[in-house]
Amino acid sequence: MSAPSRALPDFPWDRLAPYKRTAQAHPDGIVDLSVGTPVDPVPTVVREALAAASDSPGYPTTHGTAELREAAAGWLRRRLGVHVDPAAVLPTIGSKELVAWLPTLLGVRPGDRVAFPELAYPTYDVGARLAGATPVATDGLLALGPERVPLVWVNSPSNPTGRVLPPEHLRKVVAWARERGAVVASDECYIELGWEERPISILHPDVCGGSHEGLLAVHSLSKRSNLAGYRAGFVTGDPRLVRELLEVRKHAGMMVPAPVQAAMTAALRDDAHLEEQRARYAARRARLRPALERAGWRIEHSEAGLYLWATNGADCWEQVRDLAEKGILVAPGDFYGPAGRKHVRIAVTATDERIDAAVSRLQ
Repeated sequence: MSAPSRALPDFPWDRLAPYKRTAQAHPDGIVDLSVGTPVDPVPTVVREALAAASDSPGYPTTHGTAELREAAAGWLRRRLGVHVDPAAVLPTIGSKELVAWLPTLLGVRPGDRVAFPELAYPTYDVGARLAGATPVATDGLLALGPERVPLVWVNSPSNPTGRVLPPEHLRKVVAWARERGAVVASDECYIELGWEERPISILHPDVCGGSHEGLLAVHSLSKRSNLAGYRAGFVTGDPRLVRELLEVRKHAGMMVPAPVQAAMTAALRDDAHLEEQRARYAARRARLRPALERAGWRIEHSEAGLYLWATNGADCWEQVRDLAEKGILVAPGDFYGPAGRKHVRIAVTATDERIDAAVSRLQ
């Protein structure tokens, strides 16, 4: 029996370890802009809800509480202009586990192809491999030809580039997939963080024509509400597909803990903390971007999300090394595909003090 890990690529972040040590040796310490993990406090309203639900001795439900599903549906309607039946909301243990297991949960078979963008979050590739499928990185669906492609990922705003896909592009993807019976899964984890462009959901009527058939949207509270440590996300869209995911997940014991469900409910009902966090990220971005540009980096795309997609024309690992020598750790672009070999991804999720340190060092 072969180990499943043999089908997977090396974990990319392990390759960054020596550069992290270089950055840590800076006299003023490291400015870690690589992973993009939240650093700001969990909102008080969320922590209070978690504490109030902490006496939860029984098993939670896989489908989540009615209150959580209604809160998610309310947020989608209020913030994104998307209308879903709360029954078509399914909480997940963060969004990464769903991304990794969605091909398997949907019954993608060995030999099938799973498509995702050329520059993409590595877990799309991992999920295809776990299902025994063939991962295909492409920005042109027509190049896939007539062979079976049961699952297509889109990601807007993009991780790593921050690119926002316009409604007309998403409409073409939906039409292509429906003609072929493919599912479109849209990773919308950064959808509340539009800057120069306003992202739109795959489930918005302007994209899908009012029907969610064959469509899934994946959402996370990690970045928008600082809940990365809670592992809080959900998927919604086509009710038939959500029911299928629910049935499989019930058998597999994929349940979000009850206190986390309560915390998610509070977060999805409250817009005030979201606006506060947006303002923090906007201010950090406004300081860091011009400092990078003055230091010789060109920022491409980056219209939304929590990253600056940057290049100075050198190989990405040379850029990582140069910045590490200044005590600044960033992610090499080739983590996200060969097309990123001349770029680096720079997060804006450090504290104000660390962002200011990076700005000073870039000068």
